[in-house]
Amino acid sequence: MSKPDSRAETAARIRHLLETEGDAVAENTRGFNRGRHEAVRELEDYEALKSEARAIKEDAIERLPELIDDLREAVEANGGRVYVADDAADANAYVREVVDGGTVVKSKSMTTEELELNEALEADGAAVTETDLGEWVLQLADEAPSHIVGPAIHKSREGIADLFAETFDLAGEDRPETAEELTRFARERLLRDIREADVGVTGANFLAADSGTMALVTSEGNARKTAVVPDTHVAVAGVEKVIPTVEDLAPFVELIGRSGTGQDITSYVSLLTPPVASPPVDFSDLESPIAASGTAAGDGATEAHPDREFHLVLVDNGRLAMREDDDLRETLYCIRCGACSNSCGNFQSVGGHAFGGETYSGGIATGWEAGVEGLDTAAEFNDLCTGCSRCVPACPVKIDIPWINTVVRDRINRGGDPGRFDPLVEGLTPDDETGGLDPSKRLFGNFDALAKLGSATAPLSNWGASLGPVRAAMDRWLGIAPERDLPTFERETLVDWFESRGGPRVSEGMARREAVVYPDTYTNHVAVDRGKAAVRTLEALGVRVHVPASTAVASGRAPLSQGMVETARGKAERCRNALLAEIDAGRDVVVIEPSDLAAFEREYERLLPEADATALADGCYEVLEYVYGLLENGADPAGLTAAGDSNATGGDDDNGDCDDRDIDDDRDRDDGDGITVAYHAHCQQRTLDLEAHTVAVLERLGYDVTTSETECCGMAGSFGYKSAYYELSMDVGEPLAEQFCDADRVLASGTSCCEQLDALLGPSTEGSTEHPIEAISPPEG
Repeated sequence: MSKPDSRAETAARIRHLLETEGDAVAENTRGFNRGRHEAVRELEDYEALKSEARAIKEDAIERLPELIDDLREAVEANGGRVYVADDAADANAYVREVVDGGTVVKSKSMTTEELELNEALEADGAAVTETDLGEWVLQLADEAPSHIVGPAIHKSREGIADLFAETFDLAGEDRPETAEELTRFARERLLRDIREADVGVTGANFLAADSGTMALVTSEGNARKTAVVPDTHVAVAGVEKVIPTVEDLAPFVELIGRSGTGQDITSYVSLLTPPVASPPVDFSDLESPIAASGTAAGDGATEAHPDREFHLVLVDNGRLAMREDDDLRETLYCIRCGACSNSCGNFQSVGGHAFGGETYSGGIATGWEAGVEGLDTAAEFNDLCTGCSRCVPACPVKIDIPWINTVVRDRINRGGDPGRFDPLVEGLTPDDETGGLDPSKRLFGNFDALAKLGSATAPLSNWGASLGPVRAAMDRWLGIAPERDLPTFERETLVDWFESRGGPRVSEGMARREAVVYPDTYTNHVAVDRGKAAVRTLEALGVRVHVPASTAVASGRAPLSQGMVETARGKAERCRNALLAEIDAGRDVVVIEPSDLAAFEREYERLLPEADATALADGCYEVLEYVYGLLENGADPAGLTAAGDSNATGGDDDNGDCDDRDIDDDRDRDDGDGITVAYHAHCQQRTLDLEAHTVAVLERLGYDVTTSETECCGMAGSFGYKSAYYELSMDVGEPLAEQFCDADRVLASGTSCCEQLDALLGPSTEGSTEHPIEAISPPEG
């Protein structure tokens, strides 16, 4: 059980980071993320490049032992040495022997951070200097990186100026203040250290097994100098950095800069086949510090210079075990671009000092930390991944980062210490989880059972949950934020309502389509009016609608969000049985809640046989996507609620197929009175590329739509309910509140989004946030 004080400590730490680092992290990560959107928009073959990059990594990890042998052979043929280290201690021992207490300059390397190489070298008396500007700043400040690519993104210019002034006793005209002055000051000091170094240590972004060529991708020129100025070069890299050939670098060069910082290509892409041919730089001979090409380094300067020494240290440290782990294996495809961090709402607010472990940060950090450090380290920040899936389209190698986080969360859950009452709890709760599960996770993971009880006992259940002592107890023992309004359960569920009205209203003979409105847990028990609006809208468009009690089964998304994988699998199987029966009967399944649709389309492939998952995904539609398809295929919108008195005209009728998921942005529409609505799309709706369908329908009905510039509202389902994360949740949503604060009418596609916007906007808008289906549905009657 999580202790109340641990939740308070977590909240306090997050609050501190929001106050001290949040603004700088937000400015930098959001800037990177905007840059990524702009940079990849210019690539006609973006998805193809991503697929190519993933295929290369899949092949490389599959053939990794073979490729390591090929790389060793190539490097040794060039005159270098290769050492494969089992773990951090093994790698550090090898590098310590090479350095032998000398002076070292380093370029940025997350792998050496993982090994804590600097500390190991300094223990031998070696002087170590980081030459990457951000890493050097953190070395002076004695701080850990906050970001895989931009280690010092949490530092402001003013803070760096103060750090330099204090460290180097600078004042008056000697104190650098502007970004240019700070950079010039750092460059001069670091160049001096590079000139005097005995050994240069770099990482490697990629290593080509066929030739021994290494790629260094940086935003500064320090890595090149670190590699070639000293006569000894040590490259330290995880074994996963090996790819088959130099030609395989092409898609990664196109993607890594765009994905990480929004640059078309990173400032410096250096391809070295060490030991390099150029002679070491002799700064004592100022007239001719570099020998003429081809004289001291062999014929045509193509062979390794005899005075150069190169060591490649390949690090296992848990990676080969990850390769054998079906769920963690994808982590090894990571190219360390940081896109998952930049696209993550929670990371944008607190950075890697909260959303990170011993070394790695952001969404992919859970996989890395679980693999190289263990579950205890991953458990410290794993809950900050909300499974929103924003990182999925951002990842240049298509890693399913939310699934990795879910699996690790499941393993953490199952490693919890059973409490005194766990045997009793296990017997009473409708899940498949073992003892030791945090009661808050068990509560949210079993929300469908809670909702059924809440509806059955409403309104008493709603009254009881609102009592002060009850809310205080929920905060203390379950970690539910007292600031949050709780769901209000309806006594009459959507299924009950549909049955009481007599079932379908459109006859079989008159129906354009036949569909089931999926009564997800929230729609069936809480947002019943939303479900009614969906039914009325589809009927107005000529659809014969069903809401059978047999389909009122939870999708499994709630337990999955808590890392309760086996519980989710059981619910997925029951949901599959119910919905596939409807699909087999020739009915479409229309889904209102985007997170449930995401479960059907993305997560069921992990929980169900492939054929079942595919059939269900193919037969399900998001409700506005479905409306869009009906309108595009000739349905008459006259019965829908439009802006003002104007309605759009439907297109020509064809075969009535509403699986028209490609939107024609040049279609004609009636702009009506242009009544403005502010619209925020659910994160998973964006991931599934469904936002545009809602906008298209609203505009077709005459609404003037302003879409949110913020990708995530911060609520993220149960995340925003938890007291430890309440302040973070609200901070993530603050930009959205700023954009929508003057809106007269606000729409949002997700249940959690509606709740968050109501909390963020308060009384500033007229009425509560609506689902778009409520804005267009015919009046009840």
